[in-house]
Amino acid sequence: MVHQQRSQTHLSQSSDTVDMAMLLAPRLAYFAGVARTEHVTRAAREMQVPQSTLSRAMVRLEQDLGVDLFARRGRTVSLTPAGRTFLTSVERALAEVERAADEVRADADPATGKVAFGFLHTMGAETVPGLLHAFRADHPRVRFSLVQNYGEAMIERLRSGELDLCLTSPVPDAPDLVARRLDEQKLRLVVPADHRLAARKRIRLAEAADETFVTLEPGYGLRRITDDLCKEAGFKPRIAFEGEEAETLRGLVAAGLGVALLPPPAVPRPGVAELTVTAPRAAREIGVAWLEGRPDTPPVAAFKKFLLSRRGNLLSD
Repeated sequence: MVHQQRSQTHLSQSSDTVDMAMLLAPRLAYFAGVARTEHVTRAAREMQVPQSTLSRAMVRLEQDLGVDLFARRGRTVSLTPAGRTFLTSVERALAEVERAADEVRADADPATGKVAFGFLHTMGAETVPGLLHAFRADHPRVRFSLVQNYGEAMIERLRSGELDLCLTSPVPDAPDLVARRLDEQKLRLVVPADHRLAARKRIRLAEAADETFVTLEPGYGLRRITDDLCKEAGFKPRIAFEGEEAETLRGLVAAGLGVALLPPPAVPRPGVAELTVTAPRAAREIGVAWLEGRPDTPPVAAFKKFLLSRRGNLLSD
């Protein structure tokens, strides 16, 4: 049978790619089954669909494409050159769909699924490793995709679907999010070891009004808290350096480049003194957030339940 271009087509060359995909996709597995068996009746039996349904699907597929995919001889069929070309891409596309299906099923598996979890840099050295160790005592094969970032960036990744949960501060308040306060972390005024205030144990923040500060960049939750606390203490901090990581700021303080309001370090840092701030009350709330209305896979639901069970016992100062 000589391959001929069909005179009637349902889609022009200018048709939108998405429209073409939606039109053709339901018939691709049928086409691959018929091409594999080269027999409509046998393919219908293997795929457990009526032969008439399969035959109509192949005719419509050819009409939509505007080309003959099969040469027909009674109940048997064979691929035309166009059919062979089309089959190569169809098999590749179906294999990719199957791979994607296997991946999402694996990620949702209660025992071995995956949780995409974001957290603040300051939680990475001690808090998060401890949480994961405790959680995996009962869920030893659950996998994690871990992301360290500042609060606003993690919220955006929640909204885009890149994260399932995030541990952040301040606790967000937005209509499209659900957030739960888990714990509170005291902040300290960190000064160089040879600073005039280094021998003190406690300090009112107003006493540091004339100091030069090193802080995180705007957009970080801890920067907002620093600015708010200084404002409450009656001054606007003079900022010499802005960074992206709390321990880098602690290093700048040790080098004598300023003072900083920081959470406690995982390991004591030489070259600095850390003073308790008595006024105003210097602390930050830590909470877990997720997107409102998004269904949880079993591993995400289990980890969320675990985090909520740690309310008031998340951190150790």
